[in-house]
Amino acid sequence: MSRRLLVLGWHNIDPTPFYPADPGAGRRGFERQLAAIDRLGTVVPLSEAVDTLAAGGELPPRAVALTFDDGYADWLDAAVPALDRRGMHGTFFLVSDILSGRIGAWWEDLADAFDRVTAPSLEWAGRTHDLSTPTARRAAQDALKDELKLVDRATRVEAVARIAERIAPPPPPRPPMFLDWDGARALAATGHGIGSHTVTHPILSREDEGTQRHELTASRRALEEGLGQTVDLLAYPNGNAGDYDERTMSVARGAGYRAAITTRPGLVGPNEPPFAMHRIVLTPLTDVGELFGKVARKGTGVARRVANRAVRTLTPTG
Repeated sequence: MSRRLLVLGWHNIDPTPFYPADPGAGRRGFERQLAAIDRLGTVVPLSEAVDTLAAGGELPPRAVALTFDDGYADWLDAAVPALDRRGMHGTFFLVSDILSGRIGAWWEDLADAFDRVTAPSLEWAGRTHDLSTPTARRAAQDALKDELKLVDRATRVEAVARIAERIAPPPPPRPPMFLDWDGARALAATGHGIGSHTVTHPILSREDEGTQRHELTASRRALEEGLGQTVDLLAYPNGNAGDYDERTMSVARGAGYRAAITTRPGLVGPNEPPFAMHRIVLTPLTDVGELFGKVARKGTGVARRVANRAVRTLTPTG
């Protein structure tokens, strides 16, 4: 038995503008990952693992919890069926205003604009970004994405809209990339876990305390009322060390959550703060077998670098 938990996280399965990949590669890769996890670990529901660790109990050897962020539509026809075929449990973190169609996903909107770019360059915030080649466009997109994470949500959303207007024509109609409330109810009916990923997916530490409180309380209330079940697990948007702080954790506790997960790599142990749980984020192309081996031999810092290599394989370079 063990008192350690490895939390793994995904976003999408199929390719998107922000997470590009060859057609079908995501589903094939995800199936391979689940096969490796089945062989190397023991999947436990995140909610049960949180309770067990809080009570000082023991988990199965090589315990693994599987999580998914943002509400991508392919969860219903790719992630859930693959999990169910192996009897595995996942926990899915939803953004309530994306479900309602009130907002889009700014990171996907930005990437989509760069996919359709027609402008040769972009003047933005005193800099000129070259857009004349795929490599230059990728560098510009990455630089702007990192800059936009440093501002509050309202500024970020306005900036993405202005950038898109300057560099690309309006987007054509396309199938929804994210679940709506009907999709969320279908997801909840599968028996997998549901958690909150806030109302509008802000980077919480960039917002004032009142906004943070609204994001955490209103999302939980909307999900509980809309899905008819208790929602008391939280995933911080973006989730790196600077994206939440002591104030955020205090607000989350006050909003009635039992625990919150980050994207900071590491194993969760019995002394882990319940509102700063470690997690390793993957793409469907991450070599999970190698990741497990690195965790076992050298710790999660090395394992995170394995995961990061898979992210780089999804990035077009020219």
